[in-house]
This record gives sequence, C-alpha cells and structure tokens, in this order.
Amino acid sequence: MRKLFCSLVLLATTTPAHATWRVAESAHFIIYSEDKADNLREFAEELERYDAGMRVLRNIPPTSDSPGNKLTIFAVSSVGAVQKLAGGNGLIAGFYNPRAGGSVAFVPRRMSGGRGELNAEEVLRHEYAHHFMFRNMPAAFPIWFSEGFAEFNSTARVQPDGSIDFGLPAQHRSMELFWLGSLPIETLLQPDVTKLSGTQTLLLYGRGWLLTHFLSMSVERKGQLGKYLQAVNAGKSSLDAAKEAFGDLKRLDAQLDSYKRAKMTYLRLPASKIAIGPVTVRELSEGAEAMVPVFFRPRKGVTPEEAKSLVGTARKVAARYPDDLFVLLRLAEAEFDAANLVEAEAAADRALAKDPNSLDALLYKGRVAVARLARDKSTDAKAWTEARRWFTRANRADSSAPEPPVEFYQSFVAQGIEPTANAAAGLKAALSLAPEDWRLRFVVARQMLREGKAAEARTTLAVAAYGGHSEGASAFATTLIGAIDKGGAAGALKTWTTAEEEIEKAAAKKTKGGKDDG
Repeated sequence: MRKLFCSLVLLATTTPAHATWRVAESAHFIIYSEDKADNLREFAEELERYDAGMRVLRNIPPTSDSPGNKLTIFAVSSVGAVQKLAGGNGLIAGFYNPRAGGSVAFVPRRMSGGRGELNAEEVLRHEYAHHFMFRNMPAAFPIWFSEGFAEFNSTARVQPDGSIDFGLPAQHRSMELFWLGSLPIETLLQPDVTKLSGTQTLLLYGRGWLLTHFLSMSVERKGQLGKYLQAVNAGKSSLDAAKEAFGDLKRLDAQLDSYKRAKMTYLRLPASKIAIGPVTVRELSEGAEAMVPVFFRPRKGVTPEEAKSLVGTARKVAARYPDDLFVLLRLAEAEFDAANLVEAEAAADRALAKDPNSLDALLYKGRVAVARLARDKSTDAKAWTEARRWFTRANRADSSAPEPPVEFYQSFVAQGIEPTANAAAGLKAALSLAPEDWRLRFVVARQMLREGKAAEARTTLAVAAYGGHSEGASAFATTLIGAIDKGGAAGALKTWTTAEEEIEKAAAKKTKGGKDDG
C-alpha cells in the first residue's frame, strides 16, 4: 500500500441497504460492485478508455489480458468499507496490491473531495497508472517519475463525447507545492526513501508530478525525459543521468518554481483515436453474493488468525449453496489459507467435478499436494512429480496466467531441490506476464543470480529498487545491486543469505522473548 493513501480523507456517500452485487468484465478489468448495471458498465468503459488513451499517448499496442491475469477492482460502497478491509485504518481511501495472477485494487465508488482535494476516481487512476507502467513499460523508473507519471495520468478526464484530456493540473497537490516549502532537486531526483520525512514524501509526489508535467509539455525540454530514462536504464545513477539529460539542475529547479504558477497546457485525445472492446455486466449468483465477504479479505492479504476466522463463514455459505462453482472455489481458498488441507482438497475436487478446467481448482489441488508433501518432509520423488502435474494442467487451462509456472517453480523450492531449467524458464515467463509483482521480481532475480547471470539480475532488481513498491523492498534491491556491482552474482547471493540469516535470528529472538515474558 502506497504512502499516497496516508494523506487521503474522503467524504462517504450512501448506497442502497440491499444492493445487488454485480461483476463487469472487459479487456483489462474485472470489477465487482454493488452499483447499478448501467453505472457499472459506464465505470468499466471509462477505465478502458483511460487505458486506451495511455496506450495512444505512448504508442503501445492494444492488448487483452487473460481472465487469470486481469486487474480485479473492488468498487465498494464507501470509504468506510475500504478502511474496514484495510484493518480499520481511518486515513486510507483505497489501496492496490500487485501480485501475479491476482493484482487487486480497492476503491470507493462515486465519492469526491472538495475543490483541490483528491477524489476516488483520481485514486484509482493513480494506482492503475502504476499497474499500467509496470505491465506495459518494463524498465527502471526512479520513484519521482514513477509517482509523477501516476499523478500526471490520475487527472485524466473522459469527456461526454468519448475524448480524453491528459495532463490536467493536479489541484490536490497545490497545498504541498505552495505551502510546504520545496524539495532540493538532488533529493527529488535521487531520494533515500528510508530517510524522507512525511513532508518530504508529500513533496516527492507533488514535485515529481510537476517535473513530469514540465518535461512532458515543455518545447525547450523536448526529448530530455526520454534521454534521462535511457541513461538510468543503461546503469547511470539518477543524478548523473539528470545532469547529462537536463543540464544545469539549479536552472531546472528555478524553472519548476516558475512553472507551478504558470497556466498549464494539457492534451486532448479525440474519441476517434480511442477504441475499446465490449463490457459485460452480470449479477452474482445468490451463493456468490453470500460469499463476497470471504472473497474480499484474502485479496488484500490475511493473517493466519484472520484466515481461520473466515472458514466458518465460508462453510456456512457452502452448506447453503453446495453446487455453486464460485462458492466452492472460495471455500477451497479459505480452507487452504487456514491450513485445512483435507477440507481444501475436498472443495477443490467438488469444483473440478463441475468444471474440469477451472484454473483456481487446479491450482488448489496442486497447492494442497505440495503443502502436504512439504509438511511431511517427503522424499518421494514420484509423489512430488505427481503434485506438479496439477500446475501443468493449470497452465494448459490458461497459458497466459502467471500463477501456474510460479507454483511449478516454487514446488522445487518446497521440495528442497534445484529447480529444473524448464521451471526457471517458466518463472521468468511469469514475470513477463505480471511484471508489476515486485515479490515475484525478487524470486526471479535470485534465480538469475543462481545461474550466474549477474547483469540480468541487476536489470530485474533495478525496477524494484526504483519502483517505490515499499521502502524495505526498494532498499534491499538497492543493496543487492551494490553487491552485484562489487562482487558479482556470488557476492549478491552471499549478501542475500546473510540478510535472511539475520531475519531468522531476529525472529527467533522475538519468539524466545515472547515465551519468557509469558
């Protein structure tokens, strides 16, 4: 969850007490909402136009994601519902969780702030811009540009005739830009995110948007942004690349101070240049609607205790709707998350009886088999091979879904043996399908280091180092890049192992301390 949301407080609107849950599906999105069918369709179409507009601006060909790799959006009733899903955090208006085969966003619907305040639509567009960047523009982007890009696109506005405006002023950034002082240009271009104050973090977003807008719109600076990003991806530091591409940084800083007071231009893409595919909207079944609370929670991540608390609800719903495929799949998930392997397998078997090609059911059959073998510390090679067949079947069911090859690879890790070349190749292919998943990026980078491919690992880690997914992830990726530069693949692996050992020691110490205190 990004720091962006820590500064958001939006006003809630009410929705009907007994609204019907519906799902809209389009080329890039699966959207669950209690909104009316026409409103939900319009919402999905606007998102598709937004995606199409960003593609036109950057000359990126249109695509259509597989069902197992679309962004799932939960457009819930109010900001209170979002905050409840986020564990009761009263400062959160929405959040985004990037992960292979299951990237999700939680946002409130039809909620707007006052003039100069961030509204719910801008929250979603900001987060989708991140998703779009990582999915379609696989490169290392410094955090100021990553956030500046998201802010630049967040203010996009779809006009009644279907045209789209991009680059409208980010009015919600005016307070920090005019009242919170400034951020030294060197700090903006190459910040240590672990040492930024709260005010500096806000300025990183605001000043990052301002610099992105200026470089994108300035005739004098035309081409400089591209030159800068190329230098960064060639291995130069952000600061060195900036000096090479932008010239005198003090002059650039002064121009930004003037630019924030200037009348800004924006781009309008005509509707004729924006083509989108069909959007389908349907009501959830009674069983699926009853299972919605169980469906929501794992999407944002659950603790073992939370997982166990959901099982009771899942079982009650499944008892009422024993033949609903959606219900059976969510039951399998809930049971597996709660470490109830027998029950999870039974639910997956019932789901497969209804749909032999169900991706989720096949995955849970494989996950259960692997978890059981790992728990029993099995050395039966044949049993491990049989367990992996479920992931092979899942891959055949949807070859564009990233989860089957990831699970196939991780099964070798669970077995404690070296993954095969085929498994390693599948893992890398999964990252190309879900490049937004920074956790998967680390797994791939480590495999590359094990193969002695230090340069490839460095490139893979650079996206995480700059991406700002989390302070810890960015810092660790930066550390690993330094270790690669100093000691190659072997040096980076040693650094990685040492870090893991320190984490294990800290965890053991904490556990021991807890027992003594008790």
